[in-house]
Amino acid sequence: MTAEEFIKLRDFIYRKTGIYFEEQKMYYVKNRVESRMEATGYENFRSYFTWLRFDVTGRELQQLLNALTINETYFFREYYQLKCFAEEVLPEILERKRKENSRKIRIWSAGCSTGEEPYTLAIIMKEMLEDVDDIDWEIYATDINTEVLQKAERGLYSQRAVRLVPEEYKKRYLYKKGDFYEVIPDLKEKIIFFQLNLMDAVEMRKMRNFDVIFCRNVLIYFDDASRRQVAIYFYEALVEGGYIFLGHSESMSRITPIFKLRKFKNAFVYQK
Repeated sequence: MTAEEFIKLRDFIYRKTGIYFEEQKMYYVKNRVESRMEATGYENFRSYFTWLRFDVTGRELQQLLNALTINETYFFREYYQLKCFAEEVLPEILERKRKENSRKIRIWSAGCSTGEEPYTLAIIMKEMLEDVDDIDWEIYATDINTEVLQKAERGLYSQRAVRLVPEEYKKRYLYKKGDFYEVIPDLKEKIIFFQLNLMDAVEMRKMRNFDVIFCRNVLIYFDDASRRQVAIYFYEALVEGGYIFLGHSESMSRITPIFKLRKFKNAFVYQK
């Protein structure tokens, strides 16, 4: 794959998904494209790219995206944000729900990868609302990568992935299966996993009435224009006063002024 061919592929993926690969990612992209060419029997990039563009099923684009968007994650990542959510944001949500005489809390894990984040959030909700009978909750977990979603639904994790889970939580929410840990059914049933492209306007407009969105270390893969568009979709998806958590190196203020920055004791959070 030449530099010119990389740019053509990069621009094609960007138009379809909003994901933007910088020039320094060329070697990374090249390796994964070559593995897909080998798997599909194409000997040169030109013929593979022609097929990719005109494949009406979209299956090969999905396979390529799966190869390009695998990210390592683990339970209780960026703990200080989770502490903020559990001890500061969640009480505010509960107070508002009771004032509104509402029983449902809706959480969205956007870019959930292999599921460690939504399962972590489910553990927090179970723990924090253990004695709260008048509130129900559900977590929607989405990713563009269909392979990681299959792993997420399976809920089977290595010791490395669960290394930061407190021992009492491991005993309560995870089964030990040889060298692995499996999430208990009670936790799995609280999460709805499905594939979603954050730049798909039709599907994004179906995402509504969320109290909290976690979209951590996802927008770093988008360019400025795509980030602004996704931020607008998130704003529309949140209830009035809803919260959004970004990764520690990400700033919504640099993307759009539509969110208010809240400085909590444990973390900064953006609010509608």
